Amino acid sequence: MKEFKKTIKKAANYRGVGLHSGEVSTITFKPAEKDEGIVFIRTDLKDNPVIPADIDHVIDISRGTTIGFNNATVATIEHVLAAIKGLSIDNIRIEVSGPEVPVADGSSIVFMELLKKCGFVEQDSEREYLEFDEPISYTSPVDNVDIVIVPSDSLKVTFMVDYKQKALGTQYTWLPSLDYFEKEFASARTFCFLHEIIALKEAGLIKGGSLENALVVANPDTPKSEIKRLKKIFGYKQDITIGANGILNNTPLRYYNEFVRHKVVDLIGDIALLGVPIKGHFLAARSGHKTNVELVKKLRNLYKKQELQKIYQKKKLSEIVFDINAIQKILPHRYPFLLVDKIIEFDAGESIVGLKNVTINEPFFNGHFPEHPVMPGVLIVEAMAQTGGIMILNALENPEKHVAYFAAIDNVKFRKPVLPGDTLRFELKVISIKRGLAKMHGDAYVGNSKVCEGDFLAKIMKK
Repeated sequence: MKEFKKTIKKAANYRGVGLHSGEVSTITFKPAEKDEGIVFIRTDLKDNPVIPADIDHVIDISRGTTIGFNNATVATIEHVLAAIKGLSIDNIRIEVSGPEVPVADGSSIVFMELLKKCGFVEQDSEREYLEFDEPISYTSPVDNVDIVIVPSDSLKVTFMVDYKQKALGTQYTWLPSLDYFEKEFASARTFCFLHEIIALKEAGLIKGGSLENALVVANPDTPKSEIKRLKKIFGYKQDITIGANGILNNTPLRYYNEFVRHKVVDLIGDIALLGVPIKGHFLAARSGHKTNVELVKKLRNLYKKQELQKIYQKKKLSEIVFDINAIQKILPHRYPFLLVDKIIEFDAGESIVGLKNVTINEPFFNGHFPEHPVMPGVLIVEAMAQTGGIMILNALENPEKHVAYFAAIDNVKFRKPVLPGDTLRFELKVISIKRGLAKMHGDAYVGNSKVCEGDFLAKIMKK
């Protein structure tokens, strides 16, 4: 059954203070066109710059998620994005009159309630999902984070955190579907530890932070001097105490495990940066904004691969990413100079694996050592270059309108001859792509034996 994208029916706004900047701003939600996606507009800047809320425009994840384009930025967008995704809104324009989204009460519920009052309208554009054929994983040993996504018929989240702070300890929750997000998760507030907020405040951050828009956790044996220090830097006159639950002023929790539920809010907001909804079950341990964003980068490449398959591949074979018909739509080369038969692995903008079946019928065998047929080394290099060309062209929005000219080939080494009957496997990885220049390293194998390697520099140009 087809699903269609939706936006809101009418505009609504909210005014409040930004958590880090301390600046008061107004956020206004407005309807968007059918394929516009989620975009932020800085109404306080000249020409009202538009910043797409996608992974390509994330510029900082040190304390929340910040997006930017040219010199315009919008900070702390994750709670707004969580509210938007929690209501399955696909297209929306979000005007902000300052550098940061209002923090509200530190949760998503204020924005969800506001959006619900706007009403929704279905649009003439079919909704597409990122789906999974097999489990994928992301691990960051440095951050002690593990995430696995397994196939599912809808978005689900299982999340676990374990803190050394006794009042928190180990907490676990699960979101069975977005239908439960508003009631069971959206009200969960952001939180931090006492030592963190003192350091952040003294560093000139969290200028808009208070005990009203965040849960602050402290050890029960925190020295009174630290409490006095906190009162001084925040300018509090009233007493501050540490409750039995380890929370300053014994602030009541909205959920018994509110801390881990807020981690789910952050995750839902961050995966909105993918730009398409997801059908998959996330199993996450200790993930935060930094690792969420790295995961979304990986998911973006997976989604781009799926989209390219839809564009170039009429029939989907499990062992092929692009068949020869798809390759001919991407590369300008034709017989006898098209030297790649199929692509079996592809990570957009990162790496690619292609195959070339070498047969005695190849035209070059007629004149190149005809008594001892050996594939010319220059053609092995050319085949590697063509494989790399498929990879870098597909980093562009319209790859069929561009061509990759190779500007340099260095450090080429030939290790073994390639004979009729061999299957060449080309493995290339991107080193860098800047200003239309792509650097790659390529290796060619027959079986497990490396037969050739080299470094390539290509210039991407319009046809």
